Amino acid sequence: MLLGFVFIFSHNMKAGGLISEGELRVWGNFQMDAQYYITDTLIGADEVPEKILMNGFGNINFSYKDFTMGMRYESYQNPMLGYDPRYKGSGIPYRFASYNRQNLEVTLGNFYEQFGSGMVFRTYEEKDLGIDNAMDGLRLVYRPLDGVTFRTVIGQQRLFFDTGPGIVRGADTRIRLNSVIPAMEGMKSRWTAGGSVVSKYQEDQNPLYNLPENVAAFAGRLEYGRGNVNIRGEYAHKINDPSSDNNFIYKDGQALHLTGTYSTRGFGLLLSGKRIDNMSFRSDRNATGNDLNINYLPPTTKQHVYSLSGMYPYATQPTGEIGFMGELNFNLPRETTLGGPYGTNFTLNYSLANSIHKEQIHDTIPIGQTGTKGYKSDFFKMGDEKYFQDVNVEISRRFSPTLRGIFSYAYITYNQNVIEGYSDKDKVYAHVLITDMTHRLPQGRSLNWELQHLSTRQDNQDWAMARVEYRTSDWFFALSDQYNYGNDDEDMRIHYYSVSAGYSKDANRFSLSYGKQREGVICVGGVCRQVPASYGFLLSVTSSF
Repeated sequence: MLLGFVFIFSHNMKAGGLISEGELRVWGNFQMDAQYYITDTLIGADEVPEKILMNGFGNINFSYKDFTMGMRYESYQNPMLGYDPRYKGSGIPYRFASYNRQNLEVTLGNFYEQFGSGMVFRTYEEKDLGIDNAMDGLRLVYRPLDGVTFRTVIGQQRLFFDTGPGIVRGADTRIRLNSVIPAMEGMKSRWTAGGSVVSKYQEDQNPLYNLPENVAAFAGRLEYGRGNVNIRGEYAHKINDPSSDNNFIYKDGQALHLTGTYSTRGFGLLLSGKRIDNMSFRSDRNATGNDLNINYLPPTTKQHVYSLSGMYPYATQPTGEIGFMGELNFNLPRETTLGGPYGTNFTLNYSLANSIHKEQIHDTIPIGQTGTKGYKSDFFKMGDEKYFQDVNVEISRRFSPTLRGIFSYAYITYNQNVIEGYSDKDKVYAHVLITDMTHRLPQGRSLNWELQHLSTRQDNQDWAMARVEYRTSDWFFALSDQYNYGNDDEDMRIHYYSVSAGYSKDANRFSLSYGKQREGVICVGGVCRQVPASYGFLLSVTSSF
């Protein structure tokens, strides 16, 4: 219906001479991923009754002067493996209309928003994870003065093709102090302050406990910058919020996230740390997985881009963790002994995620009363269990005008029981070595090849991976193989091979691949989903206008 309105409205306005081509703008994009599945019991690729599964969507947006509206049509016929089956079907789960004039922006319908770093409120879409917790309601943004922004939101969150049962309300203020305080206007130091409050309402229908129907969370943040230095900090507090995530305890939650950076020519330093305690915050207290999260807890671990170094990614633990990360980046100048004729870049990274200190509270609560607080915790005391640790170094060097290489090593400690929810798995200690070489060829062509190796005595033990890709201005062809050659079970020493090709022209891209996908976990920004084993053909088509 919205698409038809856009077409009719724009056609009539143009025909009547009320608007010109320059005033009217229409844009959007389309994507379709369809996979044909082949059964392979050895890798755990089960039979798919439909044989072909498809995820697809299309966005169309329309703007005229201060007015913007848009929609997204989605179709899952049926959802591809690894995506929640509740996406099954087709519909328009995202549609909006907004108006922006004289410093006031009003949005009706669906929208995404984030307050600060997201620790009390963030709605977003991540197709790779099957996440879309868009709000459906009303959003106001008002900028009364230069450097001052007020935001307020109210609505319900998307849950597949429906909305969750809870109502989310929130407000946020961001103030650039140098812009609003005359005495600070000419200072070299830059200060920005902000504060947020978010609450949810959900009816209490629990027959055992007296659950709070309104739960509020508060956050304050401060950012300082001067020259090459930038420091940001945010603290969040959430009142007691019994849920399935915390086993319905009545303890308040809190989180602290600190980040500092220093950068200059040829040198960069990043330090970050966080503490999270009972900070799961959903608009449905009974939801699990990635459903109906109101907030987002920023990661303090490196996001690996290579397949074997990314085999053991870290998932943020909202029930409690302490994390630290430090990253040092520096360049060795060109025309030096170590830097070589074209210079060399080094990146050193260390990250740690650990349990927090918890002292259990043993109390008995009568039925129909407020429940236990569960535990108490010393804010600055670490627990006894290591969840994740990553020590890695990456070297990037150009050997000639046409040859460049990336070499990396990572030592990863991975707690399967905590991160993946097991109870009897060994902690994984993995060494990963990677070589990535790119050759630039004449006429816009290139040849890229990778060699990767993962060594561990736990889990499925040793892996080797090789990949080669040839690109032209329009085409690419790639061949890869992951081989679990160290598996204790000789029958499971499997080659996970893949052959793919693609074509790009202007805003259109087509790709087709054939091969096997191992079972594993995919994470983006500390949020993860399980990926089942699969075997078959995958067609992907994307376009934008």
